[in-house]
Amino acid sequence: MQKQNIFLFENFVYFLAVFLCSGVAPVFAATPTQELVFQNPDLVQQGRTLYETGQFSSALAVWQQAQGEFEAKGDVVNRAMVLSNLSLTYQQLGQWKSAEKAIASSLELLKNSGTSTKESKLVLAQALNTQASLQLALHSAEKAVDTWQQAAEAYEKAGERVGSLRAKINQAQALRSLGLYRRSLETLQQVNQGFSAEPDSQTKAAAGHTLGNALRLVGNVDESRKVLEQSLTIAQRLQSSGDTANALLSLGNTSRAQRDTKAALAYYQQAAAIAASPTTKANSLLNQLSLLVETKQQAEAVALWPQIEALVANLPASRQSVDARINLAQSLMKLSDDPTLPIDNLKSKIQNPKLLAAQLLATAVEQARQLKDPRAESYALGGLGNVYEQSKQWSEAISLSSQALILAQSIDASDIAYKWQWQMGRLLKLQGKNKQAIAAYTQAVNSLQLLRTDLVAINSDVQFSFRESVEPVYRQLVSLLLQPDEGSQPSQENLIKARQTIESLQLAELDNFFRENCLTASPKQIDQVDRKAVAIYPIILEDRLETIVSQPDAPLRHYTTPISRTEIEKTVVQLRQLLVTRTNRNFLPVSQKVYNWLIKPIEADLEKSQIKTLVFVLDGPFLNVPMATLHDGKQYLVEKYGIALTPGLQLLDPKPLARQPLKALTAGLTEARQNFSALPQVAEELRTIKSEVPSKVLLDQQFTSIALQQAIQNTPFPVVHIATHGEFSSKAEDTFILTWDGKINVNQLDNLLRSREKKGTAIELLVLSACKTASGDKRAALGLAGVAIKAGARSTVASLWYVSDEATANLMTGFYRELGNTSVTKAEALRRAQQSLLQKPEYRHPYFWAPFVMVGNWL
Repeated sequence: MQKQNIFLFENFVYFLAVFLCSGVAPVFAATPTQELVFQNPDLVQQGRTLYETGQFSSALAVWQQAQGEFEAKGDVVNRAMVLSNLSLTYQQLGQWKSAEKAIASSLELLKNSGTSTKESKLVLAQALNTQASLQLALHSAEKAVDTWQQAAEAYEKAGERVGSLRAKINQAQALRSLGLYRRSLETLQQVNQGFSAEPDSQTKAAAGHTLGNALRLVGNVDESRKVLEQSLTIAQRLQSSGDTANALLSLGNTSRAQRDTKAALAYYQQAAAIAASPTTKANSLLNQLSLLVETKQQAEAVALWPQIEALVANLPASRQSVDARINLAQSLMKLSDDPTLPIDNLKSKIQNPKLLAAQLLATAVEQARQLKDPRAESYALGGLGNVYEQSKQWSEAISLSSQALILAQSIDASDIAYKWQWQMGRLLKLQGKNKQAIAAYTQAVNSLQLLRTDLVAINSDVQFSFRESVEPVYRQLVSLLLQPDEGSQPSQENLIKARQTIESLQLAELDNFFRENCLTASPKQIDQVDRKAVAIYPIILEDRLETIVSQPDAPLRHYTTPISRTEIEKTVVQLRQLLVTRTNRNFLPVSQKVYNWLIKPIEADLEKSQIKTLVFVLDGPFLNVPMATLHDGKQYLVEKYGIALTPGLQLLDPKPLARQPLKALTAGLTEARQNFSALPQVAEELRTIKSEVPSKVLLDQQFTSIALQQAIQNTPFPVVHIATHGEFSSKAEDTFILTWDGKINVNQLDNLLRSREKKGTAIELLVLSACKTASGDKRAALGLAGVAIKAGARSTVASLWYVSDEATANLMTGFYRELGNTSVTKAEALRRAQQSLLQKPEYRHPYFWAPFVMVGNWL
């Protein structure tokens, strides 16, 4: 099983540990005074210093010696304390059985000691903290939640309020790993309130710093910044330069998560300027360098090199030193591969960057071996393999990657193993060994699938970019599966595997959007759901568009369009711009081009099979364009077929709409609120819906989040219709709908709309009639899929752009009228309503009728 875990979010690579967000650190001797008499009174402090500098093997030896001396003296409490520290050190080294044995011995000693001093209570709390961190690493998150609760209570009994709060921070991380997102956030909010009542101290500053990091890792970046600013203020007031530097460094990381590059760079610069610790200074400069490289500020990045080179070269052998070398080597490789950077500019400061990267990584390998740290050694070996890959030295690259993979697998570290499986796949493909490459890529995807259901990471050194480090693995595997030997077609086995892989990518992307593993998938065949429906999977690869089609009672089909990703994205963006400009009539040629890509090759088969519904599992930019607008030269696609979207057939609840008399809960705003314009026709829209479907109406002041939740809980409305401003974004925190009293974001919507599920009456249909996708956000429609999933409704109808009130009211009236027909599916009801609208001269342009899309169950 996996022992070190990751969570797939944040758009950056930090191989460098900043601070362990678990807040679990080795403890001092339990007795506050120096009354202990043993051979070396400084042994415990020496072990702590070695641990904090990443010299875990050396710390282990020192603490083993201290444990023996405490045992010889019969000092039960301090022996238990050292055993707890030994367990933490074993955890860092991946020696899990030894870690379990050490913490079990520590707790057994305390249980049998019969002492009840403040010191023994404190050591018990610390030991429980250590046990919980081990349980979390060993996949026992439920046990970890309970143990951290015991630790919090033990800290309270010892009079250590701040220790109790830190245990609760850890508990929140465990709750989040179980998918209990709301409980996790509630716990962190309670902790934040608890800290406000504490007097200023270095402990409070350090704990606030830990809380700020934890909030960032759960995606609450605004609150993270606020808490870290408070921690910084306390540290500055206490004139604690170390805590000040740490807070500035974490503020840099949080600003980076907020896409505030200017602020992040400023914080990193301030942290580096005042840091007394070489490690903190190195962290600050390295994060600054990687951000400059990421944002293409090459001249500034190159200028940092001399300072960083000298600093990293002088770091003593430790986990942090290994991480620093890996981090620096990565930045060097990215600089050397940047085609926009003139080579003379690079060489003016850095001679032969690839050779320097190799030297850094070779030193990192050597240090990791000295430290007996297989995790760090695997990272360094794999990184060195990547340097050889970039230098086209395939055999050396494969040898190093294989060594790195064996090490990662020996400690069950799937988060590292997948990287080297992916790297092996790339190398084998370059050598023309496609079958072996597919096997390696498949192993990488399987490792990522394990991580999807694994624990949420609390280690800041392994966060990475979904776009850079996860998505390409899936796409490159699909590319190989659909690219057989010349003159042949992909096998059915490969087509099925490619379809499953792209659906798995969709699930991973939604997990990344929510920053939690929240989706339960169960594979389904299209003919199990609807025998008159076809599923269409457009898959965007670097050099071509692949489309897989799943029809009832037929083998999978696939066809290829030789067109680059860049050209696809350019065309789809152009079509979107033309569709949302109602005065522009030049959209048809572009619409026909996309039609020819996706539909033309199966046009005859669709007609022959009497298909009624097209279900699209859309990829990338296609999500931002309504498929209803594709045109064959004579008519729109919606004039022939009902159309639905789904993130994947695996997520479908294939039940048709219950045909008892419909009842709706409708809500909306007509007045301007929070800088959003008035929607004067919403009242008419809700009135006309009520004329078609019995409805409870919440309008303007009545439409608050609490009123909406109460109405949903009290009455089992099959349909919930919300006519208000809303925005879909590729970031969950920026996806919301507007109420009279505020905004409801996508995670709050989950809590609000799912409140009725406890009664076994899920919402059949959610309609959001006045929303839009965020402008300038290429993946904004991901927010629409996120809302559809989080709402818990079987189907969601929403608008991709804001449409005039009158057109919306017309369309919705027709939609609900058609829904009353028991023989009509939801997709067909929407199709008929859209077709009716486009036949009216004033609404013929797709701007008016096209943006409404159905996500989820179309039956």
